[in-house]
Amino acid sequence: QVQLVESGGGLVQAGGSLRLSCVASGSVFSIYALAWYRQAPGKQRELVATIANGGNTNYADSVKGRFTILRDKNTAHLEMKSLKPEDTAVYYCAAFVVGNPTWGQGTQVTVSS
Repeated sequence: QVQLVESGGGLVQAGGSLRLSCVASGSVFSIYALAWYRQAPGKQRELVATIANGGNTNYADSVKGRFTILRDKNTAHLEMKSLKPEDTAVYYCAAFVVGNPTWGQGTQVTVSS
């Protein structure tokens, strides 16, 4: 099994930056991709960015050019710049393995206007 622990959320003003981190432990050899999702109040969870083992990345249109997903061995980072109030959400890390993905506990990001 894989365990994920996120960190780095917080309160920031619009236009500011934050860096989220997700540390994977356990059966990390089974991970073929890591991703960040987010869920705003009253909305469905949505994909923000993914990074595969080979380094390929994918971003939601809403964050392209502002967010960067990076991976350092078993840690995935999400660098967020030019933050907007609509980026406010709980951000979840996900590890894709054979079968159902593993989720972290989430970290709150709040962007004030």
